[in-house]
Amino acid sequence: MTTASTLDFDVETLRKDFPILSEKVHGKPLVYLDNGNTSQKPRQVIETIDRYYRAMNSNVHRGNHFLSQQATAALEAARRTVQTFINAAEDREIIFVRGTTEAINLVAFSFGELDIREGDEIVISAMEHHSNIVPWQMLCARKKAVLQVVPVNDDGELEMDEYENLLTDRTKLVAITHISNTLGTINPVKRIIDLAHERGAVVLVDGAQSVPHLAVDVRALDADFYVFSGHKVFAPTGIGVLYGKAKLLEAMPPYHGGGAMISSVTFEKTTYNEIPFKFEAGTPHVEGIIGLGAALEYVNSIGLDAIGEHEHDLLGYATEALETLGGVRIIGTAREKASVISFMLSGASGAIHPHDVGTILDNEGVAIRTGHHCTQPLMKRFGVPATCRASLAFYNTREEIDTMIRALGKVQKMFA
Repeated sequence: MTTASTLDFDVETLRKDFPILSEKVHGKPLVYLDNGNTSQKPRQVIETIDRYYRAMNSNVHRGNHFLSQQATAALEAARRTVQTFINAAEDREIIFVRGTTEAINLVAFSFGELDIREGDEIVISAMEHHSNIVPWQMLCARKKAVLQVVPVNDDGELEMDEYENLLTDRTKLVAITHISNTLGTINPVKRIIDLAHERGAVVLVDGAQSVPHLAVDVRALDADFYVFSGHKVFAPTGIGVLYGKAKLLEAMPPYHGGGAMISSVTFEKTTYNEIPFKFEAGTPHVEGIIGLGAALEYVNSIGLDAIGEHEHDLLGYATEALETLGGVRIIGTAREKASVISFMLSGASGAIHPHDVGTILDNEGVAIRTGHHCTQPLMKRFGVPATCRASLAFYNTREEIDTMIRALGKVQKMFA
C-alpha cells in the first residue's frame, strides 16, 4: 500500500541522475530490473571519475608532486567515507580489494592459513553465493578442515535451530550472507554472530546484497569481517571492500606481495607495512575507489531509510502483481525480505524455461536475470535448474513493474 512517505520519495527526479535509464533497448524504453547483478551509476559518480582523469590522474602514496598528493588525498577521503558508511571504528580497518569475491578469498587464505587446523569446522549456509562457498571448500581441502552447511526451509529462511546445533568447540569460522542474492532473504546476522562468538568462532558477513539496501553498522553487529562490492552500490566495477577488526587484520599475513605493502625490502628479509596497506599490494584502482566514495555519498544524500521504504513498497507491489498474473511460483517467501524476487513462470503448456522468459522480456526492453545466480546448491534445494530474478533498486518504479508483468503475460500467450 502506498503511504505518504513513499509518495514523497521523488523517484522521477532521482532517475534523472542515471543517464542509462533514458536509453532504449530494441526500440523500447529500458526497464532495468537486474540490480542484484550490478547497479547503474549516477552522473555524480561518472563525473567524479571523469574529473579524476582530467585533473588529478596520478599514482598514490608514492609521489611528492601535486597530482600524486591530490590523488592520494581523494583516495584516503574515500576510505574514510567507507568507514563512516558502515561505522567502522578506524579507517585502517577498511581494505580496498577488487570486489566481494577477492575479499572473501583474502580472508580464506590469510586468516585461514593463520587459524584453521585439521579437524576444525567452517560453517556456511545453503543459500550462499559460490564466492562464499568455493574459497572455504578450497581452504578445507588445504587444511583438512570440515565444511558444515546450515539448511534453509521451504520459505528460504535459515533453519536457526540447525545452525545452533552445528556450532561446536571445533567451529572456527562462520561465513554467512546478509541478504540472499537469489531469494532476497534478510538473515538475522546479529543473532548469527552472537551465537558464533559464544563458541569462540570468527564471523565473516557477505554484504554484497545488503549494503545498497540496508544501513549497516559493523560495530553494532560485532562482525569480525564484512565484505561488499562497489558495483552493486552504484559505484564502478572492480572495486570492493574488506572490513576487518584491526586486531584480526594485524595478526593476519599478507595476501599479495609487491609494492606498497612493505616497509622495507632486502634480499634477506622484507618487513611488511601497517594495515590497511599490508593488504593493498600494487597500484590500486584509484578511480574506482574515489568513485566508490562518491557513490556512498550519493546514497547518503538520499538516505537508506527512504531507499528501504521505497524498495519495500516496490517489493510488495511486484509480489502481488506476480501472484495476480497467475502461473507464477515465487522461490523465496521469507518474512524478512529485500527487493529481490525469484520466480518460475508457467503457461498453458507447462513450465517455461527462465532463459526463454529472459530473452522475450529483453525484446520488450525489460532486463531481468535468469539462471542459477551462482547459487547452484540452492537451486538443487528448491528442485529447479534456474529461476527468473527481478531485483529492484530505488530508481525503479511501479510503472516499470507493470511493464514487466505485461511482458510476462506476452510470454505466457506465446507458450499457450
